[in-house]
Amino acid sequence: MGDQIHRRNLAEVLSLVHEGGPYTRAELTRRSGLNRSTIARLVNELMNLDLVRESEPRDSGVVGRPSPIVHANDDVVVVCVNPDVDAITVGLVGLGGKIHCRVRYPTQSIPTVKEMIKIVSKVVRESVAGLGNDIRIVAVGIAVPGIVRVDEGVVEFAPHLNWHNEPVARLMEAGLGYPAFAANDANLGTIAERLYGTASGMSDVIYLHGSRSGIGGGVIANGRPLSGAHGFGAELGHIEVAPKGVACCCGRSGCLETEVSLSRLLDILGLTSMDPDDLGQAIEASADTRLWREINRQLDVLAVSISNFISVFNPEVVVLAGFLGGLLDANPTRLKERVEANSFRQLSVDVRLVRAQLRSDHLLVGAAELAFASILQDPSSIEQVGS
Repeated sequence: MGDQIHRRNLAEVLSLVHEGGPYTRAELTRRSGLNRSTIARLVNELMNLDLVRESEPRDSGVVGRPSPIVHANDDVVVVCVNPDVDAITVGLVGLGGKIHCRVRYPTQSIPTVKEMIKIVSKVVRESVAGLGNDIRIVAVGIAVPGIVRVDEGVVEFAPHLNWHNEPVARLMEAGLGYPAFAANDANLGTIAERLYGTASGMSDVIYLHGSRSGIGGGVIANGRPLSGAHGFGAELGHIEVAPKGVACCCGRSGCLETEVSLSRLLDILGLTSMDPDDLGQAIEASADTRLWREINRQLDVLAVSISNFISVFNPEVVVLAGFLGGLLDANPTRLKERVEANSFRQLSVDVRLVRAQLRSDHLLVGAAELAFASILQDPSSIEQVGS
């Protein structure tokens, strides 16, 4: 029992510093409810594990010896990966959420799992060479636009990538040599925005992410992620919005992701690929009236969908990520007015529609949380991870 309590306390202190730090030892004492001597022992143990570092505080003018500041060691990093139909995005993210680098690697065609691993290996090798010798990679997190069996790291179905029953985590681990984990990209983005972004501290959140691979969703209900019976819940991109609309990869027609589509916008812009966060600049640079007609049409469809989500989940905030954030910025008044017009007013009046604060980094940060999870739950397990 004593060992379990110690492990739990060690995990709590590391999680506090990772998610909200840096903190002084005195602040950790207050936030954890543990006494000062226990905090001192736990911090020293985490320092010996090279998971945290301490620095001297600035002179606060308070009488007495100032409390040291405890920082997450951001040189302990995970490789974060987000495959899409037109690019592989790779990042190195340290404890505490520091993004050391982010590389969007365009592909000429939809990447296979084997091609993804090859690209990731190349990007990681080049990135680490530019960051110095202090970086220590401990795991890999993969944010996949598809249905993922998280406990096995198997992509059951990623329709836009044409991946079926791919043991992505196992293959990535074999290719890179580090423990690897995979989960749905939108679920990870939801976690990232709730921990570090605009939904921080909120208990009821709707999250929608749009990319070339369609629209993914995530829901936080009463402080807990909505996962469903098999972990595949909150597929918000596959609600029907146009019964006689475009055929969807899920087998239905007129799903949200077929009617609100980055590909439709790119066709008008004459582009085949784009970082979703760059949509706003492309809109500003275009004089094509067709683009604005399509933007407003997509905003109206998105508004009806959001109104339905508000009726079901009664959220505090709706977070729009990827190209959906660009749509919001293009005409926020229209989207807000259409949502209110289509909603039960008592439910929608206080709901905020906001763009994801983490922008292009949100999926990498979410993948990092996935990859760091085992270490945050049991910090001493890092001793078993090779450098």
